[in-house]
Amino acid sequence: MTMKKRNNVRNIAIIAHVDHGKTTLVDKMLRFTSTMDVLQDERVMDSNDIERERGITILAKNTGVVYGDYEINIVDTPGHSDFSGEVERTLQMVEGFLLLVDSAEGVLPGTRFVLMKALQLNLKPIVLINKIDRKDADIERTESEVHDLFLDLAINESQLDFPVLYGSSKLGFVTKDPNIQTNSMEPLFEAILNHIPAPESTEDYLQLLVTNLDHSDFLGTIAIGRVFNGQINVGQQFVACKDDYVSKPMKITKIYKFKGLSKVEVEQASFGDIVAVTGFNEPVTIGTTLCQVDKPIPHDYVKIDEPTLSMYISVNDSPFCGQEGKFLTSRQIKERLEKELKTNVALRVDTSDTTDSFKISGRGQLHLGILLENMRREGFEFQVSAPEVIYKTINGIKQEPIEYLVLDVQEEHQGVVMEFLGRKKAEMKNMTHYDNGRVKIEFEVPSRGLLGFRGQFLTDTRGTGIANFSFLGYQPYKGDIITRTKGALVSMDNGSVTAYALDTLQERGTLFVAPGDKVYQGMIIGEHSRDNDLDVNPTKQKKLTNMRASGTDDAVKLDPPRKMDLETCMEWIQPDELIEVTPQSIRLRKKVLRASMRK
Repeated sequence: MTMKKRNNVRNIAIIAHVDHGKTTLVDKMLRFTSTMDVLQDERVMDSNDIERERGITILAKNTGVVYGDYEINIVDTPGHSDFSGEVERTLQMVEGFLLLVDSAEGVLPGTRFVLMKALQLNLKPIVLINKIDRKDADIERTESEVHDLFLDLAINESQLDFPVLYGSSKLGFVTKDPNIQTNSMEPLFEAILNHIPAPESTEDYLQLLVTNLDHSDFLGTIAIGRVFNGQINVGQQFVACKDDYVSKPMKITKIYKFKGLSKVEVEQASFGDIVAVTGFNEPVTIGTTLCQVDKPIPHDYVKIDEPTLSMYISVNDSPFCGQEGKFLTSRQIKERLEKELKTNVALRVDTSDTTDSFKISGRGQLHLGILLENMRREGFEFQVSAPEVIYKTINGIKQEPIEYLVLDVQEEHQGVVMEFLGRKKAEMKNMTHYDNGRVKIEFEVPSRGLLGFRGQFLTDTRGTGIANFSFLGYQPYKGDIITRTKGALVSMDNGSVTAYALDTLQERGTLFVAPGDKVYQGMIIGEHSRDNDLDVNPTKQKKLTNMRASGTDDAVKLDPPRKMDLETCMEWIQPDELIEVTPQSIRLRKKVLRASMRK
């Protein structure tokens, strides 16, 4: 078989640490090639509500532009290592990648993580130093950090030969010389055409690797993937193959290519094309290859990294169950988790000993938190246990997941932060002092040491610290770590919270509830200032006598309650506690509600 090439096609992934400008850059590339109307809103690639609110990319996206005679397929990937399942599966579809690095923030753990994944797949690199319009941009330092990172991670020498471009996604320009600002994206497109290889095919038979799944009520399952060999036509018969599995023959009903934000229907697609296809009457999973009926030969696919964190999700059995949610039963929760498994490749779900509880495992707190937040918004009610890290035994030694943590703090906060991390068994690897009075400190720290880290870190640095971390790998168990040092204030009564009761309770600790909130026995209403749990009555009313008017209650001065969102709760809770999640509320409670039973 002779080697075939499609010189007019390029496939490229855009990778970076979170918030370094990937999604904005894709917007500008669509506008520059007139693929999309200028009037549409910014960050068009972020389609999901949570992505727009948080300004992060969770799901990998596909788009395509036409530049002159060339078709360029672009994949926008997430930068959080929690969504590495998304990164790993999308990098399989491309020949090269564009690494974006923020000129002020420099190389961060996410940069290291996504670059390592791309170089392991032997993809061709282009580097773009972004945001050079920032006042605090340090282009020389960032460029030297990028070269050091490539030296550290490259698998062969050819990966060290890459073009470096400079630009600003926000202002929509890319240049070869950082001192010359243009108003064009042309240097970027020229670099893609000159440095990213064209797709090649070695076989004549069909191989289409599925890397993403979608669903439509009219067309059923939609498989998104790349044609690696041969070609595919509407009406053609095919089989789905994965490892030893081969499906019954099925028939392609529709093929779509990606152009801008829309899918364009086509009659056929050839090797090198990234397409969406329909026509499935049997289940298909990510990592499946669509093959000719007479040649069921699956294409290799990258194994996804294993989960590092697990928690239990179960039916809500609190006294308030069923008041706010639509979906309450274990069957509904199970169906929702099974649906998630089809597209969320890094998630694992195991049924536990009881029928109404499921163990979910993922790539980190954010990965699991986003799934729970999506379920809450869809109308589910459930409760979840404290997250636990997943240990492994390798060569008879207990090993635990380790994170690579990079902190950027003011010098005066350096001591208190390092002392806190010392208690969490963190090892300092590097420290850099900057002229502006800030310090960059790099650590290797056990994943379990970072549970509850965020809130304490923001307190210690008065909200001025920046923390970034990504999964590094497994290392031998580091020993016991002190977790939360304060107990809980637990309600011993059912009813409505009164200002009178909170007035006396607020000196005992930090409150999570406000007057008028409904509480039940065993619900956690605050954090005790000491290390033990304390049972309290937040519903206590003032005794009225003819000597005192009830109006003096107005003089009560309460501190505002601490807002506990889902992720803060995941960091805060202990193994004997649960988070109750409903569409309107997030509450904390003890697993055993009655105080006498807990003793």
